[in-house]
Amino acid sequence: MKNIVEKKVSGSACCCDHCAVSSLSNAKIKTRKSILYYARFIIGAVLFVLGFLLSVNFIEIPQTAKKFNIELLVCLISYLLIGFEVVLNAIKNILKMFSNFGETSIAKKIFDENFLMTLATVGAFAIGEYPEAVAVMLFYRIGEAFEEAAVDHSRSSITDLLNIKSDWVNVKTNEGVEKVKPEEVSVGTLIVVTPGEKIPLDGIVVEGNSSLDTSALTGESMPRDVSTDTVVISGSVNLSGLLTVRTTKTASESTVSKILELVENSESRKTKAENFITKFSRYYTPIVVIAAVMLAFAVPLIFKNIEFKDSIHNALIFLVVSCPCALVISIPLGFFGGIGGASKHGILIKGSNYLDALNKIDTVVFDKTGTLTTGKFKVKEIVSLSDYTKEEVLKFAAYAEYYSKHPAAVSICEAFTNDASAIDVTAIKDMEEIPGCGIRASVNGKIVLAGNKKILEQNKIVFKDVDIFGQKIYIAIDGIFAGCIHLSDELKASSKESIIWLKKLKINVMMLSGDTNEQTKEFARQTGIENYRAELLPQDKLRILEQTIAEKNHKKNVVFVGDGINDAPSLARSDVGVAIGAFGTDAAMEAADIVLLNGETSTFCKAIIIAGKTHAVVMQNIVFAIGVKAAILILGAIGAASIWLAVFGDVGVAFLAILNSVRNLYNCKRGKF
Repeated sequence: MKNIVEKKVSGSACCCDHCAVSSLSNAKIKTRKSILYYARFIIGAVLFVLGFLLSVNFIEIPQTAKKFNIELLVCLISYLLIGFEVVLNAIKNILKMFSNFGETSIAKKIFDENFLMTLATVGAFAIGEYPEAVAVMLFYRIGEAFEEAAVDHSRSSITDLLNIKSDWVNVKTNEGVEKVKPEEVSVGTLIVVTPGEKIPLDGIVVEGNSSLDTSALTGESMPRDVSTDTVVISGSVNLSGLLTVRTTKTASESTVSKILELVENSESRKTKAENFITKFSRYYTPIVVIAAVMLAFAVPLIFKNIEFKDSIHNALIFLVVSCPCALVISIPLGFFGGIGGASKHGILIKGSNYLDALNKIDTVVFDKTGTLTTGKFKVKEIVSLSDYTKEEVLKFAAYAEYYSKHPAAVSICEAFTNDASAIDVTAIKDMEEIPGCGIRASVNGKIVLAGNKKILEQNKIVFKDVDIFGQKIYIAIDGIFAGCIHLSDELKASSKESIIWLKKLKINVMMLSGDTNEQTKEFARQTGIENYRAELLPQDKLRILEQTIAEKNHKKNVVFVGDGINDAPSLARSDVGVAIGAFGTDAAMEAADIVLLNGETSTFCKAIIIAGKTHAVVMQNIVFAIGVKAAILILGAIGAASIWLAVFGDVGVAFLAILNSVRNLYNCKRGKF
């Protein structure tokens, strides 16, 4: 991903015709390949339908053409068009085994889904079931295409991460201000950050007061006030005042670069949950092949009364019955049924391996703001410490804050009235926003101050500190301290119930937050989470997450649930990353493996239930298919099974297993958990 970032950043500075033509040519080649792939797939599917119609005599074959076996020819062409890559990969793996004989890792790779699919379809061709051979490959490639498309789409862009990186730095010189690239700025350089700009490099404020939006880094929506000697980090957005900052880190060492690097390294260190069919085929396929060979050649050597001709016939029946069509088709269909059903509940799962991984959870690590909480501040309490009533304190505060876009101001205005026309704007005069302090305004001839302690101290107003948990906005009217408004984030409706439900499943729960320890502790108390950490930057969250992963049960998974750019490294590093899609950023959704579109933690619990039901259906298919096949295999081994029973053990079992998988899709869609 680092290379992608470098290319995009460097590419933005390059506008030469050669680069543009080269990019366009690459895009055209990629488009041609896509068109060729889909055209081949469609033609193969059409030929499959034709082959099936020929097999059931729906289309009559002319007498002169029968000797050419048109059905076999049509199905074979269809098979090669659809499954050429699968067969080729199986052959390549076999050749690698011979060229790297003795390496166990190579031997394990041979018995993957490519070999399994090739064995199943070639076996079907061998017994004359041509359309069935093509159908197995067709269904497999369709499911594979859907899964690959989901992963490609989710990993295709990191635009939000790039947006937090500045392209230019305003360097303060003797001649004025000069624009230079961040990579060219050394430690100790004075830089200027105007309102609305991102802070390009980590540093210390040497002049100016302002408020910073640090939500991209900490996930916290409440701006942070900064003044002289305050440490600021790159990626923060300057909201109001002009700042002069002395840099303390180079571009490569700044917070933004570290976040980009963390996502890259986290993704490379992440152990992906293995595809279920790959794990299954690794054990099932070699056992079947070895058993068939032994049945064909070892049995006649042991039992002298059995001829090679009969043993080979029995081995053929054995291979036909053991042909894993039922499993190859029904297992992916079972998972896709779960994925499709989950999507109906606003749960987007980027692969069957992640759905299956939800069945083995050791710990769930939650981000706080925007994940467990709404991320929006509400007026919780109004304290009047003067002759003004609580209603009057709120009214004067709302009038003073009317023109401000600060989250605290918006919350106060919403608490006062939902109807903006109820505020008489003609009563508001001389409104002034004081960076890092608050608002000064004239309301009906009264001078109103609304902000933090600094605004009262600067105006030498005697006030009493209010011991209230959360964000506090102090109000003064005509030089007299009137009271205080308490603002606080709110838990989402389902957060507490979700935590209780996870604990009942014996799943460990942890909360990580960039908020203050006081705020985090209170929300931990409300949700019942004992294990929590506060005042964390992205690298701190990642460090704690990696410690948790190192300490987990090695057979189980650690899930991280978050919503912001600051959560992207942790989402990428966790065994399963879950993004809150409704309120989350694109970067979080792209780094995650599962996206919850409605933004509620209860939906995550629903995803776990769907994963459990899907796993149960898949296991039912496996037990049923292997059970029926085992019975017929035993009969075939002693010569008591016909080829027709063998075909039923393959085709009939596959049909019933597919019906069971479809049932899972139906139940998941309708919430029948």
